[in-house]
Amino acid sequence: MTFKELNFHPDIQEGLDAMYFEKPTPVQELAIPVIMKGQDIIACAQTGTGKTAAFLLPILNELHKVKKTKIRAIIIAPTRELAQQIDQQFDGFSYFAAVSSQAVYGGGDGKSWTTQSESLKKGTEVIIATPGRLLSFLSISNLDLSGVEYLILDEADRMLDMGFNHDIMRIVDKLPTTRQTLLFSATMPPKIVKLAQSILINPARVNVAISKPAETIRQEAYLAYDKQKAPLVAHILKSMDFESVIVFSSTKKNISLIQRELNSHGIPSKAMSSDLEQKEREDVMQQFKAKKFKTLVATDIVSRGIDIKGISLVINYDIPSDAEDYIHRIGRTGRNEADGHAITLINDRDQILFFNIEALMDKVVDKITLPENLGEAPLYEPEKKRAKPKSNGNKKRFNPKGKGKPHFKNKRE
Repeated sequence: MTFKELNFHPDIQEGLDAMYFEKPTPVQELAIPVIMKGQDIIACAQTGTGKTAAFLLPILNELHKVKKTKIRAIIIAPTRELAQQIDQQFDGFSYFAAVSSQAVYGGGDGKSWTTQSESLKKGTEVIIATPGRLLSFLSISNLDLSGVEYLILDEADRMLDMGFNHDIMRIVDKLPTTRQTLLFSATMPPKIVKLAQSILINPARVNVAISKPAETIRQEAYLAYDKQKAPLVAHILKSMDFESVIVFSSTKKNISLIQRELNSHGIPSKAMSSDLEQKEREDVMQQFKAKKFKTLVATDIVSRGIDIKGISLVINYDIPSDAEDYIHRIGRTGRNEADGHAITLINDRDQILFFNIEALMDKVVDKITLPENLGEAPLYEPEKKRAKPKSNGNKKRFNPKGKGKPHFKNKRE
């Protein structure tokens, strides 16, 4: 299946084409048609399976069809970082669709509260929020939620682990009962089933596991501080014989930094990011496919849906926050059962992201010693970087593979 077969609005499809999104992930393929039919859904999908796009795209598609001035969708996420990530993805998907969003989360200074408050007063169609921060705004601001058509709970199991069950129900009580509710969770313990029974109406069920890289891809990683990364990329490219390579970075700022470093070592490269017009992107891709240059430095704009033969090496300059993006990145090499090679650079801050990717792949990636001339590398201590969630007094972990199917009520309480 392709995204075009899902029959999105032309403006939404234009955004997907610009980002080279061609084929949906399994959770997107299963969930999007159900959501577009207006049905509630409960989806069991690990972080990294592409679930964010699975709910953003169909909701954005419907919001874009009819313009309204009220708040129409509320997306609740457990952490500030996830709320920010969802908001960033929403901005990307809505580039050609005039649908407004506002991320609402705590953890900043007083200015962040003022900025968020002023944006909400001006009006927004989609609120992406952490539970506590949204309740704070609801308690002191006169937010009109009467027009809410969609409620999305992302990483619901994590929110309950963090003790947000009561907050979620307080928010639900303020919403119209006639709405579409989407619940996404990595596991399905009894408390999630109980929550689903209370807020969903005859939901469809979707259960998807993380996809894994081809076995033909040799995965390796270096521990490196940020200042060591660009010189390390140059060292790798100078010391290896490769046919063609893609260096992936999550930010356009780092694209320029990498190119400057490669140029200083006499390594020619070209860049690929959203800064380029569509025609410029096509020209760069055609030259790369024709082997007119060996090194492409790119954002995730080329990680999906692009079939380029002969990619012998993929370098992850940084670690994507979504494991599915990691799978797509390294999947540019080792295609059609050919041997491939993927190298990831892990700084001291992003170790937990890579640890989670390893856990989802059920694979420990070999860590390579940093060249001596680049100095001392950080230690790989991801467990020390893991944030400890708030305890809700119930430390028992439930088996997500519970027996039988839950019974869902036909009306909301």
